[in-house]
Amino acid sequence: MELVHHLAEQYAAAFTSPEDELIQAVAEHTQTHPHAHMLSGHVQGTFLTIISSLLQPRRILEIGTFTGYSALCLAKGLTSDGTLHTIELRAEDAATAGEYFNKSPEKEKIILHVGNAKDIIPSLMEIWDIVFIDADKPSYIDYYELILPTVKRNGLIIADNVLFHGQVLEENISRKNAVAIHAFNIHVKEDPRVEQSILTIRDGLMMIRKL
Repeated sequence: MELVHHLAEQYAAAFTSPEDELIQAVAEHTQTHPHAHMLSGHVQGTFLTIISSLLQPRRILEIGTFTGYSALCLAKGLTSDGTLHTIELRAEDAATAGEYFNKSPEKEKIILHVGNAKDIIPSLMEIWDIVFIDADKPSYIDYYELILPTVKRNGLIIADNVLFHGQVLEENISRKNAVAIHAFNIHVKEDPRVEQSILTIRDGLMMIRKL
């Protein structure tokens, strides 16, 4: 389902600040990936950079690195002593991301973990300013519950794909990932520990503030 008209998408991109050369290179490389649609993309990536730059986080956690695009966008806002931890399950994608991280001015601030996020997250022992969730959809609630206790007060969780290609709008939601995302959206809505808003950027971003 087309949630945003393609001309509106093109217009938004035309009036969004351009990607830098490294982030553009990641985007171009990812177009050859069999799951290229998973890339955050120009408009969303710039939005993540602006949010990070406004908050100036000291600690960022990303669950789902893919080829490194969103991590590079988020890392731009880190404080001088800041660190971004990013977790990728697939070793091949992690290797690609690592190559681009090594070319970044923020390379010393980015720590790449390869493996199962549910095992890695409890070992990190950090208090998070920003968490970006963009991994396997059936685990969104698990990730959320794992990280929420370690998000600081007024810290931000950003969950990607919360409209899941429009499938959550169907009268009878039946497909596995859409069912999982809809359950996650309900879970957050009913959680008194947070306040949230869904933005219709790309495939939907949920902005969640810890109270």
